[in-house]
Amino acid sequence: MKQPDVIIVGGGVIGCSIAYHLAAAGVGVALFERKEVAGEASGAAAGMLAPLSESPQPGPFVELCLASLSLFPALADALREETGIDIEYLPSGILRVALTEDEERELRHRLEWQSALGLPLEWVDSEALRRLEPRLAPARGALYSPQEHQVSAGRLTQALAQAAARRGADLRQGVAVTGLLTNGRRVTGVRTTSGRVSGGQVVLAAGSWTGAFARRLGVPLPVRPVRGQMLAFADFALPLRHIVWGEAAYLVPKANGFLFVGATVEEVGFRSVTTVEGQRGLRRGARGLVPSLAHGEVASSWAGLRPGSADGLPILGPVPGWEGLSVAGGHYRNGILLSPITGRLMAQLLTEGKTEISLAPFSPGRFG
Repeated sequence: MKQPDVIIVGGGVIGCSIAYHLAAAGVGVALFERKEVAGEASGAAAGMLAPLSESPQPGPFVELCLASLSLFPALADALREETGIDIEYLPSGILRVALTEDEERELRHRLEWQSALGLPLEWVDSEALRRLEPRLAPARGALYSPQEHQVSAGRLTQALAQAAARRGADLRQGVAVTGLLTNGRRVTGVRTTSGRVSGGQVVLAAGSWTGAFARRLGVPLPVRPVRGQMLAFADFALPLRHIVWGEAAYLVPKANGFLFVGATVEEVGFRSVTTVEGQRGLRRGARGLVPSLAHGEVASSWAGLRPGSADGLPILGPVPGWEGLSVAGGHYRNGILLSPITGRLMAQLLTEGKTEISLAPFSPGRFG
């Protein structure tokens, strides 16, 4: 193959977004995915765009999440026009429900500081909540965020991949990267199951496997797999109109009529299988929010491995001590949400050497 300007390791939503933005800038891109596009965490995600759920306090992380959220409406239109794929960008809004006094106290605290971030938020009392979602269990109220939405995670990833290919990116599915080529302290390409490929820059975006590549170079990049199990209820009468977030589970009504329920958080290594205990917990959490789901039909269940980092923040930027190597990983439960801004910023970094939003808080160098 022609020597690319940038080699991307990993065909999840992050790798595909970087390929999409680089190809749009006229950069020669080769992306290698050992299985198929969206074959791991990106295909297993619920697709929530929920920047306020994972942010315990204001700061650079929530600002990054909000910046990415703002890109989705235009991105959804552009991908539909370029590929014909509807990523199912739905303005569901999120109801974060308080079933207990402690949960209400926590949500009201979030309302105080999150109201200053620019998204419209309001407290919904129990009576108004029942009017919004009659099927919910009796609750003390909910924090309503109408501008946190959702997409189909798999469709988003596939659309980014197809649009990148249409723009000239070379996507190699079923080709695993087995190592990195180096010359002194410079990474010059990758070793794959189809041979060696040289390139001007290499970007590690391999999800939970990202850290393994860095460790071969002696770089401490603490990315680990965190299993998340999910299930889907089949179509049922009077579906939910909003995403419902509770302490024990979240419920995401999808465009195809299914209701996604997630998600466990399990430190079990690279075992991406469902368990009886995990599925039982999801069903218990679901019926705690919507009692009638006790009789719901489970249509499917699955598990994915989220790429967690040591401090819960993404890892973005050049790898210290090595030329020609960057990383975009550790997105944990926010890979879908952060995919547009990650692709955009990494493309800026690789083409201009600077970014519109500082990557300093997310630098790989923070781990020593």
